[in-house]
Amino acid sequence: MKWLMLVLLCAAELMSMSVWFSVSAVSSALQVELGFSAGEIAWLVMAVQFGFVVGTLLLAFANLSDVFNIRALFAISATAAAVFNLSFIYIGDNLVFGMLLRFLAGFVLAGVYPPGMRIVAGWFDKARGLGIGALVGALTIGKALPHWLGSVPSGRWQATIIASSALSLLAGLIVIVFVKDGPFHRRAARFNFKYAWTVLRDRPTRLAYFGYFGHMWELYAMWTWVPVFLKEVFQKHAGAFSGGLAAFLVIAAGAFGSVLYGLWADRIGRSISTITAMAISGLCCLTLGYLEWLAPIWLLTLCIIWGITVVADSAQFSAAVTELCEPEYTGTALTLQTSLGFLITMFSIKLVPELQSSYGWGVAFMSLGLGPLAGIFAMFSLYRMPEALRMASGNR
Repeated sequence: MKWLMLVLLCAAELMSMSVWFSVSAVSSALQVELGFSAGEIAWLVMAVQFGFVVGTLLLAFANLSDVFNIRALFAISATAAAVFNLSFIYIGDNLVFGMLLRFLAGFVLAGVYPPGMRIVAGWFDKARGLGIGALVGALTIGKALPHWLGSVPSGRWQATIIASSALSLLAGLIVIVFVKDGPFHRRAARFNFKYAWTVLRDRPTRLAYFGYFGHMWELYAMWTWVPVFLKEVFQKHAGAFSGGLAAFLVIAAGAFGSVLYGLWADRIGRSISTITAMAISGLCCLTLGYLEWLAPIWLLTLCIIWGITVVADSAQFSAAVTELCEPEYTGTALTLQTSLGFLITMFSIKLVPELQSSYGWGVAFMSLGLGPLAGIFAMFSLYRMPEALRMASGNR
């Protein structure tokens, strides 16, 4: 039964999260048809991030992921995301309205991602790293999907928006009709406004948070700007890969890493698995921006390796938090972690183009390496604590 629930949740997560990059995936068309500049496209991307941060903060401090019916929250949020995303076709040509719609889409997606992890945690105990890893893998493909849809030559940009909206609507229907609460699901006994602060005062949970924050400094900036990097490089090579298809392959490859690390981390521990992933992705940060001269196939291969490792550890930070915090407030702890992590992404997303315009892709991507470095330090510190034995059935 739990594996069926996981498959359904992964499908729903994939479909609903296609809304996230639906606009940025068609940014080239928006620049041509609607006259948006590259800077305005960046604001549209950041509006989603900011909306998600505000939404997750509200969920965290109101304990909504724990005291409200979690499946209903997911379904309502996915449906609302579809509505706001579709509305971009009609009023998104105005930058102010476009940013508002992207903000609202991010805001309601806060009711999809952390609650999805909460539902998985209710079905999985010993294999929780694998369960959440599969969910993050589905989320990764969902965020990559618009890049592929937007790369279809015959498709108009509106088709990408419509397709992602329809998928999000279907996701809400799947969760509310077919998904059930698991045997390890615990609803909070009461509303506790102070619990979000309590989480931050607990050192083991705080270190897992810090590891996640380092990971997030790199992740979304990489997902946002590597597609631009690849499109620029491949335009110089006649007959090279489609930039949109390459971006899809690089981001979607993270699904493989998420599942693989889910299997591995449950056996060797959250700390070692996350440190390993951050070491490899950090090395990619330091080198890939200087390798534009490589043949397209080799550059794409290395970017796919980066795409695998940059998100492979994401689920393990979340699994660690569920194992370190109080079970009845798992949803709140996950939502707070996600909110603060996404707040950090807004700074790295904005920093990359600033550095790239002045110093090139090499320096811009190197700046992302600060995240994995900080994350490795945090997870090594957690590994040395006795409380780390609560993770991954004693595997630290």
